[in-house]
Amino acid sequence: MHIEQATEAELRAALADLHEQYDALAAKKLNLDLTRGKPSAAQVTLSDALDGILQGNYRAADGTDARNYGGLEGLPEARALFAGVLGTAPEETLVGGNSSLTLMYQVMDFALREGLRGAESAWGNRDQVKFLCPVPGYDRHFSVCEYLGIEMIPVPLLDSGPDMDLIETLVSTDADIKGIWCVPRFSNPTGCVYSPDTVKRLARLPQTASDDFIVMWDNAYAVHTLQDDAPALDSITAHARAFGTMDGIFQFGSTSKITFAGAGVAFLGTSERNLNTFKAHLAFQTIGPDKVNQLRHVRFLQDEATLHTHMARHAAILKPRFDAVLDTLQRELGSSDMGHWTTPEGGYFVSFNTLPGLAANIVELAGNVGVKLTPAGATFPYGKDPEDSNIRLSPSFPALADVQASVDVFVLCVKIASIKQRLGS
Repeated sequence: MHIEQATEAELRAALADLHEQYDALAAKKLNLDLTRGKPSAAQVTLSDALDGILQGNYRAADGTDARNYGGLEGLPEARALFAGVLGTAPEETLVGGNSSLTLMYQVMDFALREGLRGAESAWGNRDQVKFLCPVPGYDRHFSVCEYLGIEMIPVPLLDSGPDMDLIETLVSTDADIKGIWCVPRFSNPTGCVYSPDTVKRLARLPQTASDDFIVMWDNAYAVHTLQDDAPALDSITAHARAFGTMDGIFQFGSTSKITFAGAGVAFLGTSERNLNTFKAHLAFQTIGPDKVNQLRHVRFLQDEATLHTHMARHAAILKPRFDAVLDTLQRELGSSDMGHWTTPEGGYFVSFNTLPGLAANIVELAGNVGVKLTPAGATFPYGKDPEDSNIRLSPSFPALADVQASVDVFVLCVKIASIKQRLGS
């Protein structure tokens, strides 16, 4: 039923039937969760061979005893392996602990309080510091800015990536803008892949922006495809080298959704100049990362071909869950004009846009019958979606049957909220 074409009588009859279905679901006392993009138990089990893989051999390729102190920048073989994921050189790559979010926070805090080029370059010297935030986007990026007192400026995320015309205008006219968050491949939550032109323009951005501007390139889903022919991402490193802007680019990644989510390896890529400065900062916090875990990951993942094979196993688990969501949305809402959604070819999310003003209501309706959804507004700075429209769906963690049950509830709630709005009730 197309909501704009149905008569009032048809809408009221449909709403009555939907309420009957909703009450029946409430009686089932469901307890389902689509809130966060966590890997499922089946996915983390793919990496169980990490346990015991070293077989008592803790020596790295250069003879380093991974059990001991030191190696602030990570093991050489780990730097080489994960530089391949980022598209940087090993000497431009640092490998740390299990969390890329930790590395991102440390870079932001360092730039704000101490300065990438010494105390005089600290963003905190300014009366106001601003950051560009493509929306809808990743809530934890926004939380970092909010915690550090950095003002966030939302910019639209298009199918090709952030709105570069607007971004270039903003950074050329406002010296308080010191950076931009980016999730360039299978963006959270829309799943878009930045176009080659967008990547090139982002790499050039530090030339036109104010001093000490940085691109925070969170390539969290670099290898997380759902099929082999998923769109590739241009190398921002290649463009940055051509423009001479490597000092203005910080790239991040991790194995959090490749191996063990809570016991993976995170990595950072940037210019050697930045890396030396950042390492000096880290030296006051740690004597070195968990090199035993780095060595485990190197021996498990080995090389690009092995990593690709491993990620294909992930895709085999994930794709049926995404298909369940997307097929149900198309079947139940495809001709209804009650919302629109993305069809990602990788990553961990489906982004759904309701009719304006309904996201919070739909999340509440689903929660009342036992289906938890990401809070409405979470994909916008300060939790405020001006359209109250975007909802992020995360189908990776639940069992396939639970994903199907959850999306069935979701579409039911979308229909109820949309028809009630149309009826003005």
